[in-house]
Amino acid sequence: MKIRRSVKRLSLLALVSGMVAIVSGCSGTDAAASSTVNWWTWDDKQAAAYKSCATDFEKANPGTTVKISQYAVEDYFTKLTASFVAGNGPDAFQNSVQYFQAYTAQHQLLAMDDLIAKNNFDLKKYSVGVDAWKYTDGKQYGLPLDWAASAIYYNADALAKAGYSKDDVDKLNWNPEDGGTFDKMVARLTIDKKGVRGDEPGFDKSQVATYGMGVMATGDFIGQTTWSSFASTLGWRQGDKPSWPTKFEYADPRFVKTLTYMRGLSDRGFAPNFGEFTSGSGKATVSTTDLIGSGKVAMATGGSWDASTFAKLPNVKVGIAPTVLGPDNKTRAVLSNSNGNNIWAGTKNPELAWKWVSYMGTEACQSVASATGSFFPSIPASMDASAKAMSGEGVDLAVFTDALKNGVLYPSVVYGGGAAIESAVKPLLEGYFSHARNDDVFPEMQQKTQEIFAKK
Repeated sequence: MKIRRSVKRLSLLALVSGMVAIVSGCSGTDAAASSTVNWWTWDDKQAAAYKSCATDFEKANPGTTVKISQYAVEDYFTKLTASFVAGNGPDAFQNSVQYFQAYTAQHQLLAMDDLIAKNNFDLKKYSVGVDAWKYTDGKQYGLPLDWAASAIYYNADALAKAGYSKDDVDKLNWNPEDGGTFDKMVARLTIDKKGVRGDEPGFDKSQVATYGMGVMATGDFIGQTTWSSFASTLGWRQGDKPSWPTKFEYADPRFVKTLTYMRGLSDRGFAPNFGEFTSGSGKATVSTTDLIGSGKVAMATGGSWDASTFAKLPNVKVGIAPTVLGPDNKTRAVLSNSNGNNIWAGTKNPELAWKWVSYMGTEACQSVASATGSFFPSIPASMDASAKAMSGEGVDLAVFTDALKNGVLYPSVVYGGGAAIESAVKPLLEGYFSHARNDDVFPEMQQKTQEIFAKK
């Protein structure tokens, strides 16, 4: 998920003195313990999902109320920052690693180490995301809330008509020279308006009815659901360090070769051109689910959060396959990001905020909240419970659970200045995919990230 907006500095004021008494466990009956904990999120699905946890939490803690507020992602961080400045921020909130560095450096987040130790809270229960919320001071400022990855979604009927099986798409390999078996499948799945396939004589790339592959020409500087899983099989990683990098490796030959191939897919008519299914601003107006559902695209990479939506598409059976293998036909590598729960440093109820956040991070809560399949919980047992619940509804999440268990996932780099990087790099990527720029753009992209990181 792309999130943007700048933040302002907020001082940390006498936090512990504002602490109020609360009940512990389920036994509280003291009227003085009555209190409200406010929790914010940008995700409407998680807002709805965690209401069931809030109900259980309130029952276990009489006199306590959990107020969940959800705001559109376009406004979320602006509103969050404004609330910090005004001194009325939420007690706890969902955060993205893109804003972690800025918020922590500006003393807007509460370090959780003492609370973790005091309550013997086990961070080892989480499968992903713990280290993403450790700052340069070595302290833990957040608990993993969810995780996400990418996969290949495909129209099962289109695949069969092209002569391919589920086993074929599950074993696709790729290389930047000739594209491997992935390239052959994409060409075969592409059909022009006269019914000629992309691998047949007479194919007209200017009159495509169905693209074999979805949108790969993107201004997204992370590429989580586009080029990332391809470049990663070559050993490329975005940062020169996994945490707090000094630059993003956009000038690396492996990255350059990957994006050259991706632009070539569009040039050959096998994937949409840049902006074809977007507005002039580059903001997507047609979702990947809609493109596959309408038949405009036969196959696409997409996020794990789309799995349940794909399963509900009318008149289209959508299969889920793992991302491509690399040139060695063995390596698969999938970027996984993890949003987290933070506590605002200005909360008047740090103990209560911790109690709610830590409860959200239990198997009991995450198994209930994730039963809808709208997000993947960070606790393995809860993930298994979610996968089982979704299987009963016809949604097979095995591709994602297998990636989690088989070590295919690698964590998103922890960095600062995300909004500035997006503003600097996105226009350059758009220029590349629209052919306004060529390979000279990559060193410039890398240099801009280096300058931004140096300032942070």
